[in-house]
This record gives sequence, C-alpha cells and structure tokens, in this order.
Amino acid sequence: MANTIRRNLALKEYDIKEDPNGKQIIFSIRFVKKDGEIVFLPRAVACGLPFNLKENRMRGVVAVDEELNKIGHPYPVSIDGIIQWNNQKVIL
Repeated sequence: MANTIRRNLALKEYDIKEDPNGKQIIFSIRFVKKDGEIVFLPRAVACGLPFNLKENRMRGVVAVDEELNKIGHPYPVSIDGIIQWNNQKVIL
C-alpha cells in the first residue's frame, strides 16, 4: 500500500500553501468534476475561491507552468472527487 494516501493526509498537504521560503507548493492531482469528466493536472497549486470551501467540502486548484505562471482557470474540486494526489491513489 505504499502507492496510496489517505484523503485526510492529502488535504493536510493541500492546506500547506507555501514552503518556508514563501514559494508556493506544487502538487499533481487527478479528480472527477461534477459532470463526470476526469481532470489531471500534472503541476498545480492551491488557490482560493469566493465561497466557503470547508463548509462546501470543496478546494480550489489551478494549473501552473514551470515558472509558476497560472495556466487556464481555477477548478473547484470536491474533496470526494479527488482520486489521485502526487501520483498516489487517494483512499478514505
């Protein structure tokens, strides 16, 4: 089971937004959107969305390039829809 991570541990990693030097933490994520589409972001960072994310069990992610420039738009991600975190399968 070395290739799995519990969801609560993945969310704890998500909540760490910056390293001690103030640089954003980069991660990869695969999740299922509300319409059933599976999205994979090989390089992403956490971002804020304008509604209460914890009450709605949602998080915000946005894809970035090598220089941490944002690519595209922020995705609202349901924590129940996260299926992969940093190349590890997410389990309850």
